[in-house]
Amino acid sequence: QVQLVESGGGSVQVGGSLRLSCTASTFANCMAWSRQAPGKEREAIALINGGGGASYINSVKGRFTISRDNARNVMYLEMNSLKPEDTATYYCAASNSRLCWTSDVPTFPYWGQGTRVTVSS
Repeated sequence: QVQLVESGGGSVQVGGSLRLSCTASTFANCMAWSRQAPGKEREAIALINGGGGASYINSVKGRFTISRDNARNVMYLEMNSLKPEDTATYYCAASNSRLCWTSDVPTFPYWGQGTRVTVSS
């Protein structure tokens, strides 16, 4: 079992920055951030494997950076140049699969409770 706790959400103006953190109870090879905007489906936005290899969806590429500290079992999402469409509840997710694919994120067994991000103009 992996328990996940997100933190760092809040309200920010357009163009601003936030850093989200996800603290895991133990190491998980695949970790990801997903988000769910009001009235929309949850979408995986960034994934990182145990070796630090990362992938992003196009809408956040170049603005968001996913990273992790394996010694502390913490994953981060640095979000810059925030837009109103980034408003959502952000969830971290984890899996101990050997291979990490963004398409598998919805099936990850471990999820946090979410942290709300609001971007206003």
